[in-house]
Amino acid sequence: MSNSDNNIFFAKQDDEMSLAFKKAQETFKYFWREVYWEYRRVIPGLDLAIVKFPFEQTFKGESEPTIEHMWVRNISFDGENITGVLANNPMQLTNVTEGDTVSCSRSKISDWMFATLGKTYGGFTIHTLRSGMSDEKRKQHDNAWGLDFGDFNKIMLVNGQAENPENLVEHPMCVNTADKFLEFFKENPKEISTVDEAGYTVLHRQAIAGNKTTIDILVSLGANKNITNSKGLTALDYAKKLNWSHIISSLT
Repeated sequence: MSNSDNNIFFAKQDDEMSLAFKKAQETFKYFWREVYWEYRRVIPGLDLAIVKFPFEQTFKGESEPTIEHMWVRNISFDGENITGVLANNPMQLTNVTEGDTVSCSRSKISDWMFATLGKTYGGFTIHTLRSGMSDEKRKQHDNAWGLDFGDFNKIMLVNGQAENPENLVEHPMCVNTADKFLEFFKENPKEISTVDEAGYTVLHRQAIAGNKTTIDILVSLGANKNITNSKGLTALDYAKKLNWSHIISSLT
């Protein structure tokens, strides 16, 4: 391969990876919705749930920073920033190490992925790499992870998406727990306006997770749609930020 061909190849690869980053950022809301409900399961349903952050460090004598993209686990999300625990040891960087608590804005993440029953969802950068592998290399890659990545041309976002595309709109657990949710807040009405340690009401949290069924219940019980959190944002603001279009009408 000539130098010119090399340049074209790597430019194409960079463009494809940048597109993978963008897709991950745009669809992160589905990852968070799944993790939100995972934290409420009695029996865990996910094999793993990880987000990839870019980390950088400018070393002495260098004008450009060295960048490494690494996976982060134990994820929390406040509607803007993602926080978790670094799951990798850096290959080059010395300013972070495995086990550190780290944060990144949603607009800067490079990937997300969760797996249930051995099947993966998301993983845009992984699928970009898999698309350039031979069948044998792809099989070796998947076996190393111990996961079923499926078709790199058909990246799934939510569990059961192929069989139940409506899961893209509302998480099944949101629908299935509606009666218990309603019962709890009828019996504990003060909880509707309670502000958590981060300054959010339950309506804020439901909007961030895109839970229309529970939002409608809260509104029917008198939840204040105009209340702002410690950042001056309403539940509607988060619905718009995350492009949860199906809940916007419930919050206006």
